[in-house]
Amino acid sequence: MADALQAVAAQALDLMRAQGFDAARADASQTETTELNVAHNEPSLLRSLRTHKLVLTGLVDQRLASTELSDWSPEALKDTVAALHTTALAAPQDEAQAITAGQQLRITQGPLQADEAVLADKVAELLAFRQRETPTMMVEEGMAAHSRLRQHTLSSGGSNLACDIGWYGLAVFGSAREGQRTSSFNFAEGRAHDLRGAPAQAWFGIESLLRDTPRQLDAAPIGEKFVGDVVLSPRAVGSLLGWLQEQIGDLQLIAGTSLYRQHVGEVVASPLLSLRSRFDAPSVAAVSADGFAAAPVQVLQQGRLLCLTPSLYASRKTGLPQVPVAAGGWEIEAGATPLAELLAGVPRGALVDRLSMGNPASNGDFSGVIKNSFRIDGGQVGQALREVMITGNVAQMLRAVNAVSRERVDTGSTCLPWLRVPGLHFS
Repeated sequence: MADALQAVAAQALDLMRAQGFDAARADASQTETTELNVAHNEPSLLRSLRTHKLVLTGLVDQRLASTELSDWSPEALKDTVAALHTTALAAPQDEAQAITAGQQLRITQGPLQADEAVLADKVAELLAFRQRETPTMMVEEGMAAHSRLRQHTLSSGGSNLACDIGWYGLAVFGSAREGQRTSSFNFAEGRAHDLRGAPAQAWFGIESLLRDTPRQLDAAPIGEKFVGDVVLSPRAVGSLLGWLQEQIGDLQLIAGTSLYRQHVGEVVASPLLSLRSRFDAPSVAAVSADGFAAAPVQVLQQGRLLCLTPSLYASRKTGLPQVPVAAGGWEIEAGATPLAELLAGVPRGALVDRLSMGNPASNGDFSGVIKNSFRIDGGQVGQALREVMITGNVAQMLRAVNAVSRERVDTGSTCLPWLRVPGLHFS
């Protein structure tokens, strides 16, 4: 299949050159997935899926256009390339547009063949734990799966990148039910190169999901307004990470709305925070979306911002140095504080597992609902919460972090700790 992917990408590239594109890129990929599904607390379906696609990107007269197709026949390729050329000629001119050139990379990582026995074992472990330990938790949907992605990228500028990566995954989605009472939905998922080293519930925060969701059957409002602390779970920390990545990425940099564009080299977050890449994480290939090899990146070091992450286009648009990044693979370094001690340090506030805050304002201000969350009083985690909002500023939250847990949850794409942040407004 690797040879077939390279061949179809090369064929497409030849057609694009002949059509008159000034520069071109072809990405051919195939994904194979074997999955054992769970529905309503029972194994439901074992199936294998295979999908393939070809993405073509062409540049002519500083005008860029892209398209995707699944029909790789010579006739379909020829027709698609001709239509793409027409689309490109109608696109606006932009001198910052460019296509990857001179990149050479080969990546092979992870388990490339599915072991169906592993999938069966993980589903059995998950359902046995649920029935034994958390019987009111209903696993509405779930799965254990193995996936393999093969991709080959060629460009008219000589780029030749190939990856062949495999991984296992677990996912759980459901709610708790007891009589007429029902909790809100909750979920956990992640990816790893090998799931055999621990039972299913030990991966990706699944045990916490199964144990905590039934406690949310008796959720209550928080009461009066106050200013307090939040302890953000790794999943909620992911919301802060996503906001930061947007601030140092293409859209905000090009729009001129990034809070951090002028602050590389400065302390912009708590000295307890260090953020770096791990582009060899399960399901992650060290290749950027625009076709560049992604070297390791340190974004924050003890709160100091070391770089921005513009793509080639954003770099040419803004004059900032290009920093290729992969589609995932990030970690915040573990702290020195045990989670129990981190929680004990909260006089009043909440343990927050999910933060629904939409898109914060350009300056970081937000108002959002905290979900799958619990009250904290005097350092003790108490009743589940419902209909509780917090307001604050994301940039200030990153600066205000006063504790980082030793423990982390590794979901493959991210590896994140718990964070304690003071000064949030509860209502």
